[in-house]
Amino acid sequence: MNVLDPVKSIMTTKLITVSTGDKLTAVKEIFDNNRIHHVPVVRYKELVGIISKTDFMHFLRGFNRNQEDRFVNEARMRAYNVEDIMTKGIAKLSPDDRINVALEVFLENRFHAVPVVSENGELEGILTTFDIIKAIAATKVTPEEILESKKQH
Repeated sequence: MNVLDPVKSIMTTKLITVSTGDKLTAVKEIFDNNRIHHVPVVRYKELVGIISKTDFMHFLRGFNRNQEDRFVNEARMRAYNVEDIMTKGIAKLSPDDRINVALEVFLENRFHAVPVVSENGELEGILTTFDIIKAIAATKVTPEEILESKKQH
């Protein structure tokens, strides 16, 4: 991975999204059935917010200890919409922004995901810290580079 490459080279493009009027039961189903931690909120194709798994768990106030807690949480999820708990003022990247710019955003703000939007505000992807880790792990290192690294240390 080259940090000067554009974020579009490593971002996730197959996204699961929700709309502002969706019930939180839909968000719970997404988190329960997919290995993701951030769900972009869109109005048509325009990004309007994001819900993190942490925000969602905070809304639920932790774990379900008994059947009564589960019943109350189910009722709350049916009563509230995505719009009620989504984060609205979010950082965004352009598909052509460099990966090093994304790294700075992650470091400064301690985010774990940043939506990637086109000039007209349409959601094109999301870049997560996991995407960066995958790209680094996939980077091929030659035996010569390993030897050179050992000589320097």
